[in-house]
Amino acid sequence: MKAFVRSLVPGIACIGLFMPGAALAQATDIAAKAAIFGARPRVLSVSLSPDGQQIAVIQPTAGQGAAVLVAATENSAGFRPIFRASGNPERLDWCRWTSNARLLCSVYGAAQLDSNAANRLPVYFSRLVAIDADGSHMQELRTNRTNGDTLGYTLYGGSVVDWNPGQDGHFMMLSPYVPERDIGTRLAQTKRGLALEDIDSANLRRRTIESPDETVSGYITDGIGHARIRYVRQQRTAQGYASPFVKYLYRLQGERNWRDLGTVNSQERTGFFPLAVDPTANIAYGLEKLDGRFAAYSLSLDGSMTKTLIYANPQVDVHGFVQIGRSQRVIGISYVTDARYVKYTDPVYDRLAASLARALPNLPQIDFIDASQDENRLLLRASSDVDPGRYYVFDRTTHSLNEVMLAQPELEGVQLAPQQAITYTASDGTQIPGYLTMPPGREAAKGLPAIVMPHGGPSARDEWGYDWLVQFWASLGYAVLQPNYRGSDGYGEQWFEDQGFRQWRLAIGDVNDAGKWLVDQGIADPNKLAIFGWSYGGYAALQSAVVDPARFKAIVAVAPVTDLQRLKNDQAFYGDEFLVRDFVGSGPEVLAGSPLKHAGQILAPVLLFHGTLDSNVSVDHSRAMDSELHQAGRRSQLVIYENMDHYLEDSAIRRDMLTRSAEFLAARLGH
Repeated sequence: MKAFVRSLVPGIACIGLFMPGAALAQATDIAAKAAIFGARPRVLSVSLSPDGQQIAVIQPTAGQGAAVLVAATENSAGFRPIFRASGNPERLDWCRWTSNARLLCSVYGAAQLDSNAANRLPVYFSRLVAIDADGSHMQELRTNRTNGDTLGYTLYGGSVVDWNPGQDGHFMMLSPYVPERDIGTRLAQTKRGLALEDIDSANLRRRTIESPDETVSGYITDGIGHARIRYVRQQRTAQGYASPFVKYLYRLQGERNWRDLGTVNSQERTGFFPLAVDPTANIAYGLEKLDGRFAAYSLSLDGSMTKTLIYANPQVDVHGFVQIGRSQRVIGISYVTDARYVKYTDPVYDRLAASLARALPNLPQIDFIDASQDENRLLLRASSDVDPGRYYVFDRTTHSLNEVMLAQPELEGVQLAPQQAITYTASDGTQIPGYLTMPPGREAAKGLPAIVMPHGGPSARDEWGYDWLVQFWASLGYAVLQPNYRGSDGYGEQWFEDQGFRQWRLAIGDVNDAGKWLVDQGIADPNKLAIFGWSYGGYAALQSAVVDPARFKAIVAVAPVTDLQRLKNDQAFYGDEFLVRDFVGSGPEVLAGSPLKHAGQILAPVLLFHGTLDSNVSVDHSRAMDSELHQAGRRSQLVIYENMDHYLEDSAIRRDMLTRSAEFLAARLGH
């Protein structure tokens, strides 16, 4: 894998072709709509240069490939490609400017280390690559020598923790070190663990800031080149298995020794979780529970450990902090109720956000993506439920707002379906939040074909905004309900409880009650009600049919968990076996909660999709499920995508998945 950079080709222009919005408006067949809604967004990553004069964007190419393009902000039509990744296996994750002349890009991929090993999932590898803005002088950052004497794989290529350490073109990086077997010789590499290094992107020379330490998991810097917080995972077993306890330490300004900041339990989500440091105020920003919900706090780093509440919402968890620019300065706090909102702590950005909201009244979701070094030029994205996003450069000195690109230009001018926040009543009387999307122009229709679409995770949640899956189904005339079932994240510990695996009966009950609500409201024809889910959502789709076999008339499950014991066994290779065991649970509920073990109870026909390089959920889950369903005399189809991971990030693959799913539902539901 160390030679993957050879397939990063400089200067290749191979941006994919997309159907324009006018063509979509005329498209009536399933495949045409699947091609459009299944296409990867035109903007996968975007960054603004330190002087604010250039923009770099990653756009998709064929398969899982992508290309990096650069343009002047005043001439976004003049994008020029500087290199691409083929997608097989190397893929582009992000690119950011280290100076006005040079970029740093993250490349990753999935690989099977041992295809013959039983129960061994694929793994991800990553590398960082520096390249000039004209596509020349490309170099891979090799964090550790790799040869026959190296005692292990170096899959992780490092990560950037500070883009603004004080010198132009420099950044601070978390670098992995693996020792060599000839320890004791003068030439052997003996370092082990993660180091914090200052890297000059022009020549890749490095300076050690913090020596390699195998107990360290990471650092938080102050955005100007100083490591102020480090964290270590605690209480590993003798065999090296991970524990949920993470210990944080901090430094006083100007000191080198570390002081205790506190310990958190990542499984139970208790303690103070530091996320950012403000060097001027000399505080750490972080999250900690207040009355069962995460709230935003500041913690003094002057030795007093004074903790101050900044913001708490009585309905939902605080989601995190909004940060801006190369220093990742905290300017606000985000949370999600019916939609995502930001409470700005910086008055300048508070006023600016209000002005932008007035200027873009139809695009209420405004995100600050990047900023020039002086923050006079801002890169932002504005979107809504019926607009996948528009990118703008705002000049604070001239007050000009210039649109530079669209997230999905093929949808321009197309009528999309509004998304409505709703609540419905579960069987025990609990009000369950969710989102209802009706087909465009049919908001008051009754007796529609309908789909319940539980989200993945389960420690996640759906929120208001553009959703390619939802919009695809709505374009075909389906009503879609996305339930934030109990076990979803963001609603506090009482709602989260033991999450959707350990409390699967509650979560699956809420999912089935979503289908019941659609029928009771007259929205759905009870004979045309289906369920579609991905990952945990796929698990929920299958398990819902075990609990209530008559509810849904067709089931589509993408990359589903099908056996909870298998899910636990799969993690033994990764060293977090005990964390997953505790997360999933033990005892008779593991058997009762595994749809694989109850295939005979599933009456509705099932369509399964899975990638062979899925490291989240092994493809064997779907293979076993399909086999059990057939042995039980049930109707099942399994579609395997070779060399695809959990997310199926390939426009052609997604088009195929959507087309097959829609034809499957049409045949089963008569729609």
